[in-house]
Amino acid sequence: MNQIPAAAGQAGTSILGNAVLRREDDTLLRGLGEYVGNVVLDGALHVQFVRSTAAHGEILSIDVDDARSMPGVVAVYTAADLGLDDRPPAMGFYASEMARPYLARDRVRFVGEPIAVVVAETPYQAADAAEAVWADIEPLSPVIDLDEAVAGETVLFPDLGHNLCWELPSPGPVDFSGCEAVIEVELVNSRVAAVSIEPRVAAATYEDGRVTCWASSQGGHNYRKDVATALGLEESEVRVIVNDVGGGFGAKGMVSEEEIIVAQLARLVDRPVRWTESRTENLAGYVHGRAQNQRVTMGGSRDGRITSYRLEVIQDCGAYPKWGPFLPEFTRQMATGVYGIADVEFSARSVATTTAPVCAYRGAGRPEATAAIERAVDLFAAEIGMDPVEVRRINLVPPEAFPYTTATGTSYDCGEYEAALDAALELADYESLRAEQRRRRDEGDRVQMGIGVCTYVEITGFGGSEYGEVRLQPDGTVLAITGSTPIGTGHITTWAMLVADRLGMPMDQVVVFHGDTDKVPSGQTTGGSRSVQLAGSAMADASEKLVDLALQAAADLLEAAPGDIVLDRENGRFHVAGTPAVSRSWADLAAAASEPMAGVSDHAQVGATFPFGTHIAVVDVDVETGHVVVRRLIAVDDAGTLVNPLLAAGQIHGGIAQGVAQALLEEFRYDEDGNPQTTNLADYTAVSAMELPSFERSFTQTPTPRNPLGAKGIGESGSIGSTPAVQSAVIDAVSHLGVRNIDMPLTPEKVWRAIRDA
Repeated sequence: MNQIPAAAGQAGTSILGNAVLRREDDTLLRGLGEYVGNVVLDGALHVQFVRSTAAHGEILSIDVDDARSMPGVVAVYTAADLGLDDRPPAMGFYASEMARPYLARDRVRFVGEPIAVVVAETPYQAADAAEAVWADIEPLSPVIDLDEAVAGETVLFPDLGHNLCWELPSPGPVDFSGCEAVIEVELVNSRVAAVSIEPRVAAATYEDGRVTCWASSQGGHNYRKDVATALGLEESEVRVIVNDVGGGFGAKGMVSEEEIIVAQLARLVDRPVRWTESRTENLAGYVHGRAQNQRVTMGGSRDGRITSYRLEVIQDCGAYPKWGPFLPEFTRQMATGVYGIADVEFSARSVATTTAPVCAYRGAGRPEATAAIERAVDLFAAEIGMDPVEVRRINLVPPEAFPYTTATGTSYDCGEYEAALDAALELADYESLRAEQRRRRDEGDRVQMGIGVCTYVEITGFGGSEYGEVRLQPDGTVLAITGSTPIGTGHITTWAMLVADRLGMPMDQVVVFHGDTDKVPSGQTTGGSRSVQLAGSAMADASEKLVDLALQAAADLLEAAPGDIVLDRENGRFHVAGTPAVSRSWADLAAAASEPMAGVSDHAQVGATFPFGTHIAVVDVDVETGHVVVRRLIAVDDAGTLVNPLLAAGQIHGGIAQGVAQALLEEFRYDEDGNPQTTNLADYTAVSAMELPSFERSFTQTPTPRNPLGAKGIGESGSIGSTPAVQSAVIDAVSHLGVRNIDMPLTPEKVWRAIRDA
């Protein structure tokens, strides 16, 4: 059981809104984490996948005889004998012809696609046997370029006849003829990998007709559903246990084919099995994120008013449609950002390529929208000769306009966009920065300064509900059961804070439980920055329902009417109103209870919430080498009411790091033949502390009316605001040399070439 006592707290005043240290870190720091790799399974076999080395080709044969005869090998399977039907596409409106075999059948569609699987007594024996599997593959033309994928001269699914996975057609053209100034630019929002510290890890057993899976997942109940569907079982015949998770970032939001295969192997060999992928498998064979080509057109008047905006997207989906094809829908919803633009056109085509599938990655379609419009605003400001901050200010949606519906039909809840902008500018001392920039330009310094500003808004908490139960235990403590899955997000501390506040008891009397589908009735995937506003609201609601039950029980003990009983939250005691001298504690109620008392909630939210903020980046660029140093990162973020500012700051901190990484360093690349070029952490340059300054963070708080906590999501904000700010800062540093745009990542070579070619 994953029961983790929360922090000791004080019952005297509300703990909400205070910085409370994460209590879940204690076991992790002492090396006592309950990761899948730490689960002891006696007699477990080990799994190794054989993966395609061809980007696209017809499978003529797969020879596994030598592998089956090697020491320690228990079984080797291909698609022919694995016993699993092809997996339907992730969403019902995708073409059924794009179904994916769990192991490649007839055709391979990307380097890293599994074509066979070995089960052996040790991981070394499994790896050796995998090397002995021989696949004869007749090469076909790869499809890497998105325009070529649209053209469809080579198709991945012959029965479909084209590479189009999904399309959002234009609702009608925007007329730019009345604009005094128009800019147009083609942008690349680069393909990136999630690079969680813990890669995919899975284990499974099959006993008495039931499969038990240990998963590193963002949602155990959806994992259970997909395993049961694939194996032809009822959901009651599958148990999923999710304890500690070493990072997810969206990639672990959907159970992968390999993880489902692990469950099937446990059933086939009737022994426990386990699998841990290598970093190369994780980079080349797992899902990627972003991967959009964008064509942006923006027009308006020379006084800074933006009147017209068009965004055309080609989304790379990779070889099989997961969430990738749908990502442009979130880009569409957030296309106009924080700006009131009347005339907007959006269109998108999502296409298959012979690359690893694209799925959700921190922000999932919303960072792409912000990157596009922020780059466009900077270009528009340059075109009309106005400071980019002033163009932003002129076009911000004012606070009195909320609730505000954008031109693409998205209903924003509330926002104080200009307040966040002003706070960030003050923290940065913007005018002094511009003065220093002018000095360096006038003196022709080798190291030029760039200042990038991003004003952003994103969508969080969309869809679904979340389970919460708060149960009074016989000793007077409470057990808080949540359907949400912590993935390093501080749920244990946050839920304990909410429960302790509502019940008027110290946090150390609240135990939070999660992650077992046999013991938690329902749960959704942790993602979309939904947890506090949905699962947190469920915890608060369940606590209040428990209080209602407790008031009745206290009334019986005090021989009074329930309506006369009050809960003194400062002391955690029940008494008749006006008579605090005679009272009963939670422990008294628990001791007297003839049956368990529990409050249960399945909280759903009407409408999404829209956190926002302003990020400012200050960089130095060596104009002779293209080398970039990030000197300052200022972030002012607004996620409504903050339950725990310390945890909110931690989310922003990590998000900024990932945002800077995409702007400057990270890109998963393929050559023209579809061979991955960045399959280890020497070639795929993940960010480290060396590339980052200390962040200057601040918050504003604009409570949302769409949930009882007033909270908005914050898990993805850092990665949405920081990327455009850093990109803009680098381009700003060299814009006086004639550089108009540089696509991400802005590596030294790219920056140097842009300066040379300007």
